[in-house]
Amino acid sequence: MKHIFRIPIAILSLASVLPCHAAPKGTMSKPDFTKGDPIPEGANHDWTLGATGMRGWIYSDKLETSDARQIYITTVDKGSPADGVLAVGDVILGVAGKKFSYDPRTEFGKALTAAEEKTGELSLIIWKAGKEQNISLKLPVLGAYSATAPFDCPKSALILKQGCAALAKRAAQPGYEKQSPITRSLNALALLASGDPAYLPLVKREAQWASGYSADSMATWYYGYVIALLAEYHMATGDDSVMPGLRRLALSAANGQSIVGSWGHKFAGDDGRLVGYGMMNAPGVPLTTSLVLSREAGVKDPEISMAIERSIRLLHFYIGKGSIPYGDHSPWIQTHDDNGKNGMAAVLFNLLGDKEGAEYFSRMSLATHGNERDTGHTGNFWNMTWAVPGVVQSGPHATGAWMKEFGAWSFDFARRWDGTFTHQGPPQMKPDSTRNWDATGSYLLAYAMPLKKIMLTGKKTGVAPQLNAAEAQAIVLDGRGWSNKNRNEAYDSLSGDQLFESLSSWSPVVRDRAAMALARRKGNPPPVDALVKMLNAKQTETRYGACDALAKLGGASAPAVPALRECLKDEDLWLRIKAAEALAKIGEPAMVALPELLTMIAKGPTKEDPRAMEQRYLSFTVFGEMLRRADIASVDKDLLRQAVAAGLRNEDGRARGTVSGIYGKLSYEEIKPLLPAIYEAIVKPAPSGIMFAGQVRLAGVAILAKHRIREGLPLCIDVMDIQNWGKQDRIKGCLNSIEAYGAAAKPLIPRLKQLEKDLASHGEAKGMQAHIDRIGKIIAKLEKETATVEMRSIKD
Repeated sequence: MKHIFRIPIAILSLASVLPCHAAPKGTMSKPDFTKGDPIPEGANHDWTLGATGMRGWIYSDKLETSDARQIYITTVDKGSPADGVLAVGDVILGVAGKKFSYDPRTEFGKALTAAEEKTGELSLIIWKAGKEQNISLKLPVLGAYSATAPFDCPKSALILKQGCAALAKRAAQPGYEKQSPITRSLNALALLASGDPAYLPLVKREAQWASGYSADSMATWYYGYVIALLAEYHMATGDDSVMPGLRRLALSAANGQSIVGSWGHKFAGDDGRLVGYGMMNAPGVPLTTSLVLSREAGVKDPEISMAIERSIRLLHFYIGKGSIPYGDHSPWIQTHDDNGKNGMAAVLFNLLGDKEGAEYFSRMSLATHGNERDTGHTGNFWNMTWAVPGVVQSGPHATGAWMKEFGAWSFDFARRWDGTFTHQGPPQMKPDSTRNWDATGSYLLAYAMPLKKIMLTGKKTGVAPQLNAAEAQAIVLDGRGWSNKNRNEAYDSLSGDQLFESLSSWSPVVRDRAAMALARRKGNPPPVDALVKMLNAKQTETRYGACDALAKLGGASAPAVPALRECLKDEDLWLRIKAAEALAKIGEPAMVALPELLTMIAKGPTKEDPRAMEQRYLSFTVFGEMLRRADIASVDKDLLRQAVAAGLRNEDGRARGTVSGIYGKLSYEEIKPLLPAIYEAIVKPAPSGIMFAGQVRLAGVAILAKHRIREGLPLCIDVMDIQNWGKQDRIKGCLNSIEAYGAAAKPLIPRLKQLEKDLASHGEAKGMQAHIDRIGKIIAKLEKETATVEMRSIKD
């Protein structure tokens, strides 16, 4: 990895100076509790207020609490520091003698950290009984976080000790077993990571539960954490009694993997393809990690190694390109992490001894803090859980810098007065799917890192280079300058030179933000010549950044076409893709590059690119942009057909669907040689990108119907696939194709009548009646048909 570039000083303190913006129309208005305003109806997200024993409601807008200036007390625990001093309905207006000025959540969290450092005195400005008052709460003194926390940090050690004691007490209570298998496994892992033998009987109990565990629903989410517990327990204790359960669960997970190395909400079907939404990395990466741990624990079955190999091949692609995304999608570059998956990957690649992966994903984790760390699909539980495990791969200075920036105050804010932690969730009005989960184990694992007692907390020597203090702080700075409410101002305030420096950053997120800012500049000629020079730089990241900027400038980048075409010949796959994306954004002047691009698509998978990722992204570029808006009369039809046929074999459903967009531009004579490939793409669904796999199938059925291809008739029913997700669009599209066949569809009448019955008895009644009525009309019309329709065949 190249040397780290720092975001200029102009960004450094933006977190506290970004101006507040009025809420747009339709958003919840901000209440003023000093005037008697109530908490808005349905706004039920309150927060643990650290070790005070209170919870409080804070106004949020667009996943931020930066507009709030008050905290409304919703709960006060009996016997807690706040008991008898504050009550439900009181309002906190400020801390440490100052009223809130930028974000009560952050300000209150920092005040907690400061109070616990020396005196324990937490001074508050409150609104009580109709007047403003100053009061103090007495909190336990824990000391200060060290510069390398949780390493060489007495406070971290004390939090771990107290938290484990509280967790063990909670685990002994009736009903503990009712919580999620994920949090239950994390809690047991934290107790094991403490290294305290007093907890081993409790951990053994949990391991015995895990050994017998099974799930019919959401198994992919649960198995990763349950398997990890079993593997770590066996390696720590040598207790062979859990090995049968460990092997059973690990093999179930490995055999439930898709043929491309992914998992979804469920295990793959019998054909090796995922069902429902398709691939999801949030359960997939922990599952892979758990299989690595199970192998380390002695499960040596070849299915385990094969599953690990396939998953790593999939995940390794994202190194240097962005965050690991939701599924089999483009690298995520809006933020430095996407719901904790980079932290997960940093741990995984470190366990495998992969220096490149551990280093990159750890640095991406280090750059994720503030509002970036707050976000996440269905909440931010995973983003918080995997934060420190990811950051720690870069060493104690990395964890210290991250804790100083974000972890210290947010962890103290989340820690209850009894030493346990409840998942806080992101700042939003509606609750997330993990709201109020027991997060004690996930937080304590962070504090247990210095002990290195289990694999997940560093027992195996790390492979990523360890950052010094300056390097760690530079990466933290790269994560500043962005928030959900104000995504542009920080970068728009930079000079042109500063933006060009940022285009060379190690971080793809920084590069993208700088490129967008350059494109937003008004009144100056676009810096195309300077960007063209950057395309010849020695540093690969600089060349990526230049392509990003040229793409954002669009048509103004036309003078760069020759240089971008040269980049298409480069040995770096991602540079070739980036150059192609820039060419597509330029438009008509870049159409001269079409022959090279079609040739590259026709190439398909290679040893360097076994999943044909270049073909995938160039399909989006060429078929999704360049040819979608172009007249193809002058396009070499032989070369086009080669590219279409090859693209229809790509393993990604969305790529295939994008390629199928060309069908409507081809005459029958032009499309005739492609009919076998079109048919094949219908009858054999893509092995990945399941959510988008229907697009190419529907397009194929439609084009076969348009040209009255006999083999397409039965596919009009087959492709509906009424038992699986996304059926509504498929039914509608297939019925359109049946009508396009006209009288030729008469042989389908028996199957249509059966379809009527199947839909009438379908468990999902919503929307089915409209389809049933339409099918009835189609049947009635076909039964009256007497015309003869001439049909074609793929075999002709």
